[in-house]
Amino acid sequence: SFDFSEYHNKVEVVTGGFPCQAFSYAGKKLGLADARGTLFYEFARVVQEVNPLICIGENVRGLLSHDSGKTLKGMISILDEIGYNVVPVNVLRAINYNVPQKRERLILVGVRKDINVEYEYPKPYKIVYTLKDALKKGKLFNSNVPKSVGAKYPKSKIEVLDLVPPKGYWRDLPLKIQKKFMGGSFYLGGGKTGIARRIGWDEPCLTLTCSPAQKQTERCHPDETRPFTVREYARIQTFPDDWTFEGSMAQQYKQIGNAVPVNLGKEVGYSIVKFLNQYYSIRN
Repeated sequence: SFDFSEYHNKVEVVTGGFPCQAFSYAGKKLGLADARGTLFYEFARVVQEVNPLICIGENVRGLLSHDSGKTLKGMISILDEIGYNVVPVNVLRAINYNVPQKRERLILVGVRKDINVEYEYPKPYKIVYTLKDALKKGKLFNSNVPKSVGAKYPKSKIEVLDLVPPKGYWRDLPLKIQKKFMGGSFYLGGGKTGIARRIGWDEPCLTLTCSPAQKQTERCHPDETRPFTVREYARIQTFPDDWTFEGSMAQQYKQIGNAVPVNLGKEVGYSIVKFLNQYYSIRN
């Protein structure tokens, strides 16, 4: 593994993203050594070697409840062990930060213990943007979304989704088709409002997934019976139109679907700048 010690005390901020991986430990308090084999261990190791003023990790909301909350508790315990106070964990809703999508990200912030500056999460905006703002010329973008490649639904799915109105989902289908489309899931009841979902122009998009045509997470275009194209996906995540994605179409969807929405990341970035400015104004 790469040694980051040469950057010790030369870097102000370390950021990273890591999957939810359970830790295996016998004791009551989790230490860094107990997290070996997880990507969070590598994140914490880099923080320990670099010793930045502040470190920021991002994850899915599910981290709150992962392994009955033990995973998050373990992460906080490890950051404490290596010299960082963790700010109360916050789940930021992308729609509050100029993103036309109902995506949530958990933000984990550690401030080095010798620093007497409080980190503050970015304040939410009052305006909520919609799918129309993402794909049409307006306040968010100064042109309509450019044409690009996109996934397609199989014929059998098109026949079903053709019957779903904007802002509708599988329960808006005729009962006979509901049963056929949902299979055994139909009898389990419950909401499942993300299945066979056609997004409306005047609402934020549901959270984009990494695979736009898969069952259970359909996000259908409001007017056309198709998934969103690669560039539409990028717009919904607030990427600029000149940002390029590499690899196959499936890989591009995955890159965009896994990303932190750009405008949300920007607001977190500004909050770090504010923190650093306060730190240096006190020092000087």
